[in-house]
Amino acid sequence: LGLPYVGAGVAASAVGMDKALMKALFRQAGLPTAEFVVISKARWQREPQAVEAEIRERLGLPCFVKPANLGSSVGISKVKVWGDLPRALAEAFRYDHKALVERAVAGREIEVAVLGNHDPIASPPGEVVPHREFYDYRAKYLEEGTRLVAPVALPTALERQLQEMAIAAFRAIDCAGMARVDFFLAGEEPVVNEINTIPGFTPISMYPRLWEAAGLGYRELITRLIELGLERHRERQGRLYAPE
Repeated sequence: LGLPYVGAGVAASAVGMDKALMKALFRQAGLPTAEFVVISKARWQREPQAVEAEIRERLGLPCFVKPANLGSSVGISKVKVWGDLPRALAEAFRYDHKALVERAVAGREIEVAVLGNHDPIASPPGEVVPHREFYDYRAKYLEEGTRLVAPVALPTALERQLQEMAIAAFRAIDCAGMARVDFFLAGEEPVVNEINTIPGFTPISMYPRLWEAAGLGYRELITRLIELGLERHRERQGRLYAPE
């Protein structure tokens, strides 16, 4: 349509939704992620014993089973005993033809906001403190009790490391405009969980709260995002898409 818009382009948006592709690009960029296995529904139906053996060998318990393409923690199960693995995979396959099975990381849930196009900047980190065992759909949308701490006090060197890793994740998928990068923090060892190319954006959501903590208010943040979208639009208009 040739219209300006805020946020990531088509490719980055697609990769940001597909956890398997996302994590492959993170690893290519040298970013640490939890160990994972990608399982297709067809393979699970064809050779369930081989799939379970691979998951046992590479991941162990506990592990998380997720639809590769979905958000808001829909379809995610935590597997603590092997007898629950078939049920968890069946739940994930209700939403996608492939599932991501990931080794559980015991640690804090840390989030960093990223803003920019070619020279992105990162906010101070915040922390999600869920009231349930993990930050699932119910904890996010249906129940009260989860706390968002923005910003969270961390050692200066660790905060800088998280910001650098967030920017590296942003660049790894060729993102633009805005994103929120989520981490697990085991001790002082951060692991990248995922990137959200359209993060929650109500005034009480983590993304704007982190920028407010950095001194950029909600109105100013929206203005800056519009400016970044217009900047990208001008760049696209100046490109050639065929020989002259």
